[in-house]
Amino acid sequence: MAHSDPAADGGDAPRSDLAVARAADPRPIEDVAGDLGLTADDIEPRGEGIAKLTHAAVRSATAPDRGADGTVVLVTGMTPTPKGEGKTVTTVGLGQALAGLGESTTVAVREPSLGPVFGVKGGAAGGGYSQVLPMEAINLHFTGDIHALTAAHNLLSAALDNHLHHGNELNADVRRVDWPRALDVNDRALRETVVGLGGPARGVPREDEFVITAASELTAVLGLADDLTDLKDRTGRIVLAEDADGDPITPGDVGVAGAVAALLRDAFRPNLVQTVEGVPAFVHGGPFANIAHGTNTLVADRVGVSLADYLVTEAGFGADLGAEKFAHVVASRGIVPDVAVVVATVRGTKRHGLDMWPADFEALAETDPAAVRAGVDNVRRHVAVVESFGIPAVVGINVFPDDAESDLVALEEALSEAGVPVSRSTAYRDGGAGATDLAELVRERAGTGSFAPLYDRDASIPEKIETVAREVYGADGVEYVDGAEEDIDRVEAWGYGDLPVCVSKTPYSFADDPSLTGVPEGWTLTVREVSPSAGAGFVVVKTADVMTMPGLPAEPAAEGIDVDANGDVSGLF
Repeated sequence: MAHSDPAADGGDAPRSDLAVARAADPRPIEDVAGDLGLTADDIEPRGEGIAKLTHAAVRSATAPDRGADGTVVLVTGMTPTPKGEGKTVTTVGLGQALAGLGESTTVAVREPSLGPVFGVKGGAAGGGYSQVLPMEAINLHFTGDIHALTAAHNLLSAALDNHLHHGNELNADVRRVDWPRALDVNDRALRETVVGLGGPARGVPREDEFVITAASELTAVLGLADDLTDLKDRTGRIVLAEDADGDPITPGDVGVAGAVAALLRDAFRPNLVQTVEGVPAFVHGGPFANIAHGTNTLVADRVGVSLADYLVTEAGFGADLGAEKFAHVVASRGIVPDVAVVVATVRGTKRHGLDMWPADFEALAETDPAAVRAGVDNVRRHVAVVESFGIPAVVGINVFPDDAESDLVALEEALSEAGVPVSRSTAYRDGGAGATDLAELVRERAGTGSFAPLYDRDASIPEKIETVAREVYGADGVEYVDGAEEDIDRVEAWGYGDLPVCVSKTPYSFADDPSLTGVPEGWTLTVREVSPSAGAGFVVVKTADVMTMPGLPAEPAAEGIDVDANGDVSGLF
């Protein structure tokens, strides 16, 4: 479907994402489901344009005997600026372009967290003519999945504190409680709390904290579970605390794993919506991309690749974080990328060429082809990371409305001269038509590689960390501080040494220092803490203090969001 210039009626200003979404003419969700071979009995409508798949439909679509799967297209990116480089816009636009070329296609992205929606970054439904609908519902309560995760997380917290209050038969050490509480709103005042004050009726006093729901291990558990039985089993393995002997205490020990799984029963079912152009899309799950794997759910990907010829799915942050975790965590569960798109932008490349941190977006808006060329090594390095797994890679240049043509040409030429397949995408402005060349490049490159992880699961935890540090980040080595080596000994003694590692570091550099732009050399990765996400199935490796409960900025996006007497929301973007 072609689109005219996205300008407001009677003016030159571009339409807001919300205006584009409201002007769209969505198809009945039953027709969208029909594109995937699903019937009305396979879905449960949840409002206009939204449906959840039934458990029976999920089981049927993911059955081992269904036969050949479709092509998996992974969308990742270069080292981003804090505003992001448009991976979701590219993901949706590419899905629309493939559908426009006659391919049966589905898109899969994460559910937005209310933290960014009301904080800095805004929604996560894409933008312009490359977004998923209904945008307002997706960015607010949607189907209640994240609320269910918040309640399930806090049920574990309450059950553990209740156990402490009623005699503590498991002999839990209140100084070693690892399970926080959760809230899906940015609130820095809750980063450190004390609970149980006020006498015996208030429970056992201890230090506590809140995390945003996207940072909860339960969100990652939901994202990686095969089915409800696996969801319950994974929940039962989460480490809540340690006992006096230093052994883990789990929800299975406390006896509430089944109750948690019951709360997440409906949240496990993928949410089916559509893009602006009516292409089927799954919006499901939303784990953090640093302390977790940062993708939509495994079950949504499995359904999508089973029911369509092409699945376009997205990984968080750049290839050093998102694609690496996809390769070592998600691909090991059967979703192996056939090709990857590395999203690059003029402003992102320019930041590295100017050796700029923090990002000055006014300066990045200035035309500077020389800076673009100077920063292109960062993009090339991300392409090399993808290709190190045997995944064919192409670069998609996400074009912003104010990008100078000379800057775009400089980026294209620099990549082409380096032998990197590249195509512009104007999907934000033009929808699928703006990503047609990129889609044709993706079709050409898909399936030309041979996937292999960079480390063996049986390798020791230090060996796995060292492999990622050297081969993905380009570090000279690894230094362990603040008791991290003792953490590794404990994790391996608990039996989690064969899990993949999930390194948490800044997304704004290949290094663990955001000020090191481009492709840093001569540096050492510093590991400060290692802990198991035993339910999710990986080991978290922290290289710095991880902000698991963000704060609101001086002018939060919430101040611009409103609703009128008719119930119409304004201010979402």
